[in-house]
Amino acid sequence: MKGILLINLGSPESPKVTDVKKYLTEFLTDKYVIDMPYLLRQFLVRGVIIPSRVKNSAKLYESIWTKDGSPLIVHSKNLTDKVRLKSENHVALGMRYGNPSIKDAVLELTEKGVDEITVLPLYPQYAMSTTQTVLEKLYNVVSEVAKNVKINEIDPFYNNNKYINILTESIEKSVDLKKVDHLLFSFHGIPERHIKKTDPTKSHCKIDGSCCDTPSDAHKNCYRHQCFETAHLVAKKLKLTKDSYTIAFQSRLGKDPWLQPYTSATIKEFPQKGIKNIAVVTPAFVSDCLETIEEIGMEAKEDFLEAGGQKFHRIPCLNSDNDWADLIVNWAINTK
Repeated sequence: MKGILLINLGSPESPKVTDVKKYLTEFLTDKYVIDMPYLLRQFLVRGVIIPSRVKNSAKLYESIWTKDGSPLIVHSKNLTDKVRLKSENHVALGMRYGNPSIKDAVLELTEKGVDEITVLPLYPQYAMSTTQTVLEKLYNVVSEVAKNVKINEIDPFYNNNKYINILTESIEKSVDLKKVDHLLFSFHGIPERHIKKTDPTKSHCKIDGSCCDTPSDAHKNCYRHQCFETAHLVAKKLKLTKDSYTIAFQSRLGKDPWLQPYTSATIKEFPQKGIKNIAVVTPAFVSDCLETIEEIGMEAKEDFLEAGGQKFHRIPCLNSDNDWADLIVNWAINTK
């Protein structure tokens, strides 16, 4: 019997400091998120980052919390429910950090007699801090509680034509691009060293402005290339000129070099260039969450308006869009 497993990032159980601390500790001590030696990572996270950030993080989560809970969890559950209605297979949802856990999701499926699971990490682009850690965790869980279960992986879908069409349509439904000056594609940032670590050739990725445009086997695992590809494909569908959209990266943590340009700086520079009416889309996320609702919809909007901007439109993620749910079912049917 076949099953479908959707896996997203996760969220604190509540915006209380204790729950946010528990969630952030699990998230940031992942060796694929902060890729430092174990003891140094534990000291940095538990001794420096958590004590200095947890109270503010709790306030930020509180600012987006809904009556039904965390937006990311709510949207992920709604998507799962739609996929379940549209599919003949059993469907479960797991989170890399927090609940419902990947282990609980696998057990939910196996208890229903599922012996073949098609898994979709809900990240369009590949990165070691997203796709890689999700799949490693899944296979560890399967080896522990479901050794005889077959796993089929749905690959990162950053350039899948049907996904690009749905993403493009969602932008067009959300905002009339003829009435805005500029479209900003804001992707979640990652440290530059992650790009080089995931380069199978160990030589192609130089982050020099040209490597992402030069064909290479490295692109299969290159987050930067895949972000650019997603943006360019959508821009082409929208018939945008090169000067009518920008690609930037948000959510920087620490002082090491991260992918640039930074969204925070780019937003503030727009009004100085005469760009005063913008729309922002966040294609590294399929579910609205802290990084899209608060960081973009609140913080970035405030920065833009304070810098002289006039109108700011945040384009929602796909969330539980019907066409998006249909596409997931179609992928599950055709993935072997």
